[in-house]
Amino acid sequence: MKYVEFGSWLKEQLGTKVQKISVNAGFTCPNRDGKVGTGGCTFCLNQTFNPAYCQPTQTVSEQLEEGKRFFARKYPTMKYLAYFQAYTNTYGDLGRLRTLYEEAISVEDVVGLVIGTRPDCMPDALLDYLAELNQRTFLLVEYGIESASDDTLRRVNRGHTFAQTKEAVRRTVEQGIRVGGHVILGFPWESHDELMRQADEIAKLPLTTLKLHQLQIIRGTALAHEYERHPWPLPKAEDYIRLVLDYIAHLPQTLVLERFVSQCPPDLLVAPNWGLKNYEFANLLKNLLDERENGLASKSSLSENRQTVYDYEKE
Repeated sequence: MKYVEFGSWLKEQLGTKVQKISVNAGFTCPNRDGKVGTGGCTFCLNQTFNPAYCQPTQTVSEQLEEGKRFFARKYPTMKYLAYFQAYTNTYGDLGRLRTLYEEAISVEDVVGLVIGTRPDCMPDALLDYLAELNQRTFLLVEYGIESASDDTLRRVNRGHTFAQTKEAVRRTVEQGIRVGGHVILGFPWESHDELMRQADEIAKLPLTTLKLHQLQIIRGTALAHEYERHPWPLPKAEDYIRLVLDYIAHLPQTLVLERFVSQCPPDLLVAPNWGLKNYEFANLLKNLLDERENGLASKSSLSENRQTVYDYEKE
């Protein structure tokens, strides 16, 4: 059981080492402004993943230049992807969207775009423009899928269905555009069997990339208020990593897996607090994948694997 690593795949696609720089262009979402709902997703707090330089009071170019300065100190030859990440980055007038995207790719050393959005926010006219843009630069459209369960999507106030996800992915791929997906694992009402069925549904989608994230309970969100009123058992890191192992066994080995965990700032995180960074989790996962391949899954514990990763990173 193998998977394609995102960093290696990107380097193969673009011929060089590439770093994403987040951009906050001041968008909102249709489940916030009343179009399909209010309040936003119950789990969402955008401050958890927006870097300090990523402020909508700055232009797209200013944010990218500041991000470049941050990374260039360590990697002076790095190239960059402008990552339109905060909220729904296709939710707006086509003229404004075109201006923002074109500004981003005009910045020196920016070699492409990653656009995060929702399945219900991809009108035909925008998709036609993105198909043309895809001919001129690297482009990845990343849809927030979150779950294949319509019950879950309702409970977290997403405001769209899984059928809309499938349709949006299909339409985008038919235009020749690379498509990424984002799924959250760990909603307390989704059983292991349900998640394996979800993995089978995700496997049917013509995705190029996929992000898996653990459910994080973030301070100030509706989900955090729900958890405070009626706490539920949270998985340990050992439980989650084995869930990921089971989940990815259902996915095509050609699928590019970008990440497996999300890191929330400690002051905003209610739970779970595993202290695992993405690269640490990826290394642990590789170790356990190798053990499964060789029939050695019971020979070492997660803590032993974690110490191996720690020792390796110190060298």
